[in-house]
Amino acid sequence: MKYDIKEIVYPEGDRQEISHNLYLNQIVDINGYPIGSINTSKMIAYKVFRKSTQETRNENITSFYLEQLTVMELEEMIRP
Repeated sequence: MKYDIKEIVYPEGDRQEISHNLYLNQIVDINGYPIGSINTSKMIAYKVFRKSTQETRNENITSFYLEQLTVMELEEMIRP
């Protein structure tokens, strides 16, 4: 039996297992959940910029690499 493991990788290198798939350029919160709309620039948000998969004998590991968005990037995304 093979286990499917999904994880997010923060810019500092820390890893956290998640239960859902993400997509490239998707905006997520600090726990890896997709953010629907951004109402303020005073939040921590990340963008998925890379995806990799690794297959071992018992596991399929999908890693989603995150980069933190700057305040200016968040301000550009605020919807009126």
